[in-house]
Amino acid sequence: MLANGTTGTGISAHKRANDLSDFGAELDMIEGLGVEAIELPTYDMDIVIGGRIRRPQLEALKRACAGRGVAYSVHGPLAINFMDEAWRLPRHFEVLEASLEVAAEVGAENYVVHSGLVRSQQGDGVEAAYERQREWLARGGEIARQHGLILCVETLFAGFEGKALASSPARLAAELQAIGHPNVMATLDFSHAYLKLDFDGRRTDFVEEIKALAPNARHLHVHDSFGRQDDIWMFTDGERLAYGHGDLHLPVGWGDIPWESLMAECTFPEGVLFNIELKERYWYTAQESVDATKALASRARILRTAEAAE
Repeated sequence: MLANGTTGTGISAHKRANDLSDFGAELDMIEGLGVEAIELPTYDMDIVIGGRIRRPQLEALKRACAGRGVAYSVHGPLAINFMDEAWRLPRHFEVLEASLEVAAEVGAENYVVHSGLVRSQQGDGVEAAYERQREWLARGGEIARQHGLILCVETLFAGFEGKALASSPARLAAELQAIGHPNVMATLDFSHAYLKLDFDGRRTDFVEEIKALAPNARHLHVHDSFGRQDDIWMFTDGERLAYGHGDLHLPVGWGDIPWESLMAECTFPEGVLFNIELKERYWYTAQESVDATKALASRARILRTAEAAE
């Protein structure tokens, strides 16, 4: 568990060599930033192959992670999508099961899985996709429980050039309540939610939507943006930055997410992790980003376990 039992600050690691031979050096560098936790990008580590664990690669990761004074979280494959067509869901679940086992073996507490995307279609089709997602996330929560993990379902924004629908934070909160599994909670990605609501023409609802999900959000993805759609051709990421378009993964304070209002208005569960997802392009600001996020976490309103039980 996190050392202070209330909040913690972490940052997502980046893979270096494909064989993970230098991943220990990455973790050494991150520990030097003074974080309490590190998120491991197992989705890009060649550990799960065809739904099965490649043991030598997992052992390389475990060696790099062993003996450190930090907690771990894991971000599994981004492609897992329980709103997909029914015939494909067993394959998604096979990958989830293997990925949860990987997370458990490295001693993680939270496992991040993306919430579903579904193609634009009539309402009955969308609701059927939500029903599929509830069923399979509940199954995933039971596997997570067996491994001592929390399955944290991440907020997304419309993908595939706007041809796929994503849940708003409030809708995801309602879905988690309907699932009702203690091991299925949320990863609240603030920038993803900002982009989602901008796409829907609901930017002004941002703080209220985040308030709806925050009590279920054990895991946070903290990075900044302007919530603007990436809908103009750009030649470089530097141009996207100039326009403020897309999921930029900026340091806190570079975009215009209303962080102070969020900390004043939202209540998060005890043990919440403020995990920074910083694009490698901006890694030169890593210490600045950690310090800014620690300051945010210190102002967060926390729902104590005793209060929640009353």
